Formats: sequence, structure tokens, C-alpha cells
Amino acid sequence: MENITPYMPYIWIGFAVVMAVCEAATAQLVSVWFVIGAICAAIATIFTGSLIIQSLIFLTVSLVALIVTKPIVKKIKKNNKKVNTNSDRLVGQIGDVLFDIEDAQSIGQVKVMGEIWSARSDFAPIRKGTKIKVLAIEGVKLLVEQAQ
Repeated sequence: MENITPYMPYIWIGFAVVMAVCEAATAQLVSVWFVIGAICAAIATIFTGSLIIQSLIFLTVSLVALIVTKPIVKKIKKNNKKVNTNSDRLVGQIGDVLFDIEDAQSIGQVKVMGEIWSARSDFAPIRKGTKIKVLAIEGVKLLVEQAQ
């Protein structure tokens, strides 16, 4: 163990970099605590050559960072609700077919809430003048079905 002691700062910093890359590659916080712990362990190498003390510092700091940041992360996730766009209000609305929707691959045209949209349906054909219900929005097209 004594022969790796001079390399421990580099090992801890390397571990911190690997954890930072893992964190950057994910959409959620999964390893940021280990980055903080590894940096503190790397700093500890200045004061001690003991791998056990460095490891305890790493584990302690990582755990404390997790405990301290957990309420903050929870609060952020709670406030990070889905934001509806103006077009989301169309889902569930009833409209009229302006141009026939022949089959699942063809695009027709519908009028919903005074707006004209391109539309497709997995339940085609739907003829002009038929009432439709908007199921979803896919890009710039509405996914519709015949209204009941």
C-alpha cells in the first residue's frame, strides 16, 4: 500500500472526474456527492498518507453531502412540474374534420377551438364533416379519433 501513496491525489482526482462525467451523462443527480467526497479525499492526501483516513473522509463527506442536498433536490423536483403549452389545451377537445383522413399514414385537416391543424388518426378513415376528439399532439399534428 505504501507504494501507491504518492499517487493517491491523482487517483482521488481521477475518481472525481469519472464521477463528474457520470453525473453529466445522466439527467438526474446520481454521483455529484461522490465528486465532492473524492475532492475532499484528494485534499486530505496533503495532510495524511493513510488510505484508511482518506477513505473515511471520502465516505463521510459523500454521505453528509447526500444528506444536506436531499431536501434541496426534493424541493427542486417538486417545483419541476410539467409545464403545459398553449396547444396542450387542445387534448380532449372536440373538433370538425375539414379534409378526409384516409388511413393511418395519411394526413387530413381538422378545426379545433377555431384553429386549423394537420391531423392523423390510427382509427381512419374519418370523413369531412365528422366530429373528432383530440387524443394527443405529435409535433405539429394532432392525433385524433372519431368523437362518440
